[in-house]
Amino acid sequence: MAARIEETFELFIDGRPTPATRGERRTLLNPATNTPLTEVPAGSADDARHALEAAEKAFRDSGWAIDDGSRRAKALYRLARALEEQLEAFALVETLNMGKTLKESRGDIGYVVRTVEYAAGLADKVQGETIPVPGSRFDYTLREPLGVTVHIAPWNYPLLLAIRSVAPALAAGNAVVLKPATLTPLTALKFAKLAHDAGVPPGILNVVTGSGGEVGEALVTDPRCRSVAFTGSLEVGRRIAELAARRVVPTTLELGGKSPVVVLPDADLERAARGIAFGIFPNAGQMCWAGSRLLVHASVAKELVEKVVAIAKAYRLGPGADPSSEMGPLVSREQADRVLGFVDEARSAGARVAGGTKAAEEALGHGNFVRPAVVEGATPASRVVREEVFGPVLSVLPFETVDEAVRLANDTDYGLFAALWTRDLGSAHTIARQLEAGMVAVNEAPNTFPQTPFGGYKASGLGFEQGLDAVKAYTRRKNVMVQLGGGKPKRA
Repeated sequence: MAARIEETFELFIDGRPTPATRGERRTLLNPATNTPLTEVPAGSADDARHALEAAEKAFRDSGWAIDDGSRRAKALYRLARALEEQLEAFALVETLNMGKTLKESRGDIGYVVRTVEYAAGLADKVQGETIPVPGSRFDYTLREPLGVTVHIAPWNYPLLLAIRSVAPALAAGNAVVLKPATLTPLTALKFAKLAHDAGVPPGILNVVTGSGGEVGEALVTDPRCRSVAFTGSLEVGRRIAELAARRVVPTTLELGGKSPVVVLPDADLERAARGIAFGIFPNAGQMCWAGSRLLVHASVAKELVEKVVAIAKAYRLGPGADPSSEMGPLVSREQADRVLGFVDEARSAGARVAGGTKAAEEALGHGNFVRPAVVEGATPASRVVREEVFGPVLSVLPFETVDEAVRLANDTDYGLFAALWTRDLGSAHTIARQLEAGMVAVNEAPNTFPQTPFGGYKASGLGFEQGLDAVKAYTRRKNVMVQLGGGKPKRA
């Protein structure tokens, strides 16, 4: 079973691997063992500026932005096919770098393939409209690419959440600079090389690794940056929004959630239990839309919780690269300690916790393995209920009435996702309209597709990704009005 990656990684700027300006490198650890995995360049503000310069030149000179879109579509289709052919290799790198199981990584890379395909299909459909106006005038609109777009990706779905914004930006004709998360940059670097080989011109897709404080801020504050897409924490998202606002740069932010799962007494409890577990325990709970708050009617709470706890206890923990593993480690020691801190605090406050301990077996003890936790008895005001734990931790809150369930569901600063389990179609539609969330699933675990909008309300962010409007978000609309003659123009 692989424990190291022998491949050499550099920044990818202007169509080629590029060493970091300062020559510094950072050792990445395998989260299953906390042993060295590989080294990556530690980029700097100078590297960020180099990438922006290459992107701006490519946007201006390569022709990527000004053709009819068919060239972009063909290149993106070739890229999707190339990634599909290398799916296993990319999945293994993702697993070794981030920790998730191979099954999960294969699903993630497959989703990236579909996302690139979907964007390719939209690349030659970026079009304007004609607008009827009074008099002898012809009025129409144009959709033009923004220029250089900056994308700052998180570590929990390293390639998937990067390409979710990168693909539509490329399809719209922009040049891109991507900064992957410091912990998980490997598949982004590999993807950029694959894109170049598929026919994406040099400078159109650049990847710079490094810290958010230096590289990220250098990218966002540079005048060549015309748009920012960020997925990550609320704290960092606020900082990016502040920096972007100073230059009035459009910003898309996806900042996490504390998602409720509401279970009514008429729900199919077997299906609901499996869906609840699937919404919180895969990827070791490191999901922005994790269904981390279970709101269950008091009459069925005991039965449902017993089913979920049984599922949680049955998870087989192990290195992600082991085909028998059902849950991998958390991404880092720091993240594991953070998650355990939430659980320990809840226990100390009197909550009942099933699981939620660090795995101590010899085969797992050196890694960042945390057993799934189900927390009962924590108050709605407690940190484990209100804050984003970002780990395999489910809090349980019983309710007596639907009104109480809706109030509890909406009692959060976030509004990314919500789920509802019921056999009553009328209740499903009625409650879905009352939930303050950008996405609602009924009788299903968290699910999405490239064609469905992804985004949230309140502190979960600004704007939506995916769907038909994803490409439009990376364009600006220009109105053109032409006086056709035929006498003195009349005022509208």
